Amino acid sequence: MAHCMRVLHGQGSRTRAVLLEIQQRCFSVSPLTAAAAQVAMSRFDKAPLPYEKLTKNLEVVKKRLGRDMTLSEKVLYSHLDDPKGQDIERGTSYLRLRPDRVAMQDATAQMAMLQFISSGLPTVAVPSTIHCDHLIEAQIGGTEDLARAKDINKEVYKFLETAGAKYGVGFWKPGSGIIHQIILENYAFPGLLMIGTDSHTPNGGGLGGLCIGVGGADAVDVMADIPWELKCPKVIGVKLTGKLSGWTSPKDVILKVAGILTVKGGTGAIVEYHGPGVDSISCTGMATICNMGAEIGATTSVFPYNSRMEAYLKSTGRDGVASAANSFKHLLTPDPKAPYDELIEINLSTLEPHVNGPFTPDLANPISKLGEAAKKNDWPVDIRVGLIGSCTNSSYEDMGRCASIVKEAINHGLKSKIPFNVTPGSEQVRATIERDGIAQTLRDFGGTVLANACGPCIGQWDRKDVKKGEKNTIVTSYNRNFTGRNDANPATHCFVTSPELVTALSIAGRLDFNPVTDELTGKDGKKFRLSDPYGDELPARGFDPGQDTYEHPPADGSKVNVEVLPTSDRLQLLEPFDKWSGKDLTDLTILIKVKGKCTTDHISAAGPWLKYRGHLDNISNNMFITATNAENGELNKVRNQVTGEWGPVPGTARAYKAASVPWCVIGDENYGEGSSREHAALEPRHLGGRAIIVKSFARIHETNLKKQGLLPLTFANASDYDKIQPTDKISLLGLKDLAPGKQLECEIKHKDGKSERIKLNHSMNEQQISWFKAGSALNRMKEIAAGK
Repeated sequence: MAHCMRVLHGQGSRTRAVLLEIQQRCFSVSPLTAAAAQVAMSRFDKAPLPYEKLTKNLEVVKKRLGRDMTLSEKVLYSHLDDPKGQDIERGTSYLRLRPDRVAMQDATAQMAMLQFISSGLPTVAVPSTIHCDHLIEAQIGGTEDLARAKDINKEVYKFLETAGAKYGVGFWKPGSGIIHQIILENYAFPGLLMIGTDSHTPNGGGLGGLCIGVGGADAVDVMADIPWELKCPKVIGVKLTGKLSGWTSPKDVILKVAGILTVKGGTGAIVEYHGPGVDSISCTGMATICNMGAEIGATTSVFPYNSRMEAYLKSTGRDGVASAANSFKHLLTPDPKAPYDELIEINLSTLEPHVNGPFTPDLANPISKLGEAAKKNDWPVDIRVGLIGSCTNSSYEDMGRCASIVKEAINHGLKSKIPFNVTPGSEQVRATIERDGIAQTLRDFGGTVLANACGPCIGQWDRKDVKKGEKNTIVTSYNRNFTGRNDANPATHCFVTSPELVTALSIAGRLDFNPVTDELTGKDGKKFRLSDPYGDELPARGFDPGQDTYEHPPADGSKVNVEVLPTSDRLQLLEPFDKWSGKDLTDLTILIKVKGKCTTDHISAAGPWLKYRGHLDNISNNMFITATNAENGELNKVRNQVTGEWGPVPGTARAYKAASVPWCVIGDENYGEGSSREHAALEPRHLGGRAIIVKSFARIHETNLKKQGLLPLTFANASDYDKIQPTDKISLLGLKDLAPGKQLECEIKHKDGKSERIKLNHSMNEQQISWFKAGSALNRMKEIAAGK
């Protein structure tokens, strides 16, 4: 062995083939494994592709299960911390996993890095990156908006840059692009297991990885080398047959699936696409489908490795990754008799283009029925703004297909009838569409090319053309369309669709235009019908990387200073939450009984509040301000149950906290759907909340509540929601005996002196119960480190 190591050391200048041969002789390594071991996970990483480890783990698990496996199971279970001993039961077991990497966007990275700093650890244990994409407001145009954002957010950017340098985290500067596009271009690979502090992290499933959205506390666990915990997901299979053609695009697949499964139908499950139709979808098209899987509550979504992924890997300079993946297809594709918990079949050849909305992404409207539905429901038919791009649909192919529509319209003397905004997904996409003339074509159409950032998709839009409260319609190629999501106007009817349909509808300016069947009138008065859109899947001349916007952490960051000023209104160091007292939580006041949909946007609004994502006390002033109060049907107006006065939700919570009045929240179905933002859990905890009691939870938010020491509880009987009045007092009994699978007793004391008891469920395991008792997962981490 020693001789072999000396030989290896002496062959530094020899060819890779010689090194591989020596490895095989000395260590009995197969040629495939040896080849994969020479390929780094990315051009920024030293760690090799983990295919050897994954294959060994998979062999152990497959022998235990004794059956064919889905792709999702192969990738997930091969990342188990203990493949030999881990209990594996879909929908029941809690898996302890070892993800390959962590990705954080700037709005959530602030709190994640503040928590990591609080842990006292010197450096991250796995490859991790920060991406500056959320804090750039769309106002004028890309160049101007970026310069303004760099100035306004310089304190936050400096914090993230220095924190990254100190703790070993790569830093993508503002202007580099949207996190999910950067991941797809540089870091995603078939078989990857990655967590990201953004709900649309599943975008990486388009390249065959399991990429899962989480809160910042989960990211801290992984960066701290603690096994990451996930309830073993069920697997929903979506079999695709036929072939995409005409106006039907990859976006229509997920719009159709959203209509079938609804916003909570994917909760607790991975959506796995398979079947012969998969090969008619490009890699970036598959990413689009996986990205918007977040809107059905899915843990993540994934496609099997194929030639379209191989082509994308090679086009983005990752030939070695493609070659290695080709050698491990058994790991990267489902078995022939893979068992699915639910199966959906979609024929792509007959799939109609869709436009989903308004106000919810699962209200599916085939384009042929959209105009009729708009008139029937009194949706504004005239469109005010068209917006394409975002992390969901900003690929080179997307932009090229839109340009083909634009060119035809311009040839007939037509331009967009409405403001038309374009968001490139990354600096690489921006530079390439500029070089190839696509960006100029979109400008000639009347378009404004915005910064490489999230922009209007997340509410970073300084919209001037309508007043707040003015009823209007916008169409976007984004992924989410909750009330007020894009422009903070609750009267804006947002519809999500493909970028191609956004472009066509922008020419007509009306929702009742169907480009498949309807004609337009050219400048010369002649009628014409738009041709089917087309565009190159990948740039024929290769990608132009554009400006270098990446900053690699130094080898030793121990001397880097990370500054958080006590006087800052943007950043605030965290104080530990208080531990559980050991007693039952009795006579909890109800801060608010929420009626209807309550997303994380309702709990912690984005838009102008994004600037406070690093300052827990300041951002807590947005808590529940857009949630509907069941007592009066109003927003941000609740009764102080101590004084009887009406006031804003955050102010009332602060009054309770100051008076040492513990409180809880009562909620409806799928509470906390949408974004992964853990501020929606941190804020209630910070302002004195103790429990959230609802009909059902969205996955990420439920976990975030557990991490921060709040009790996430569900009604054993959903109709018990109606028994509780906002003036009631709630007592949670039997907390000393809190155990996995054991119901809690809840006493409801009514204002008239009467009381009644109901049962509440929870999904906490032993470890999660320890988080509650310690006051938070971070507190428990410190206890373990201290040997307690």
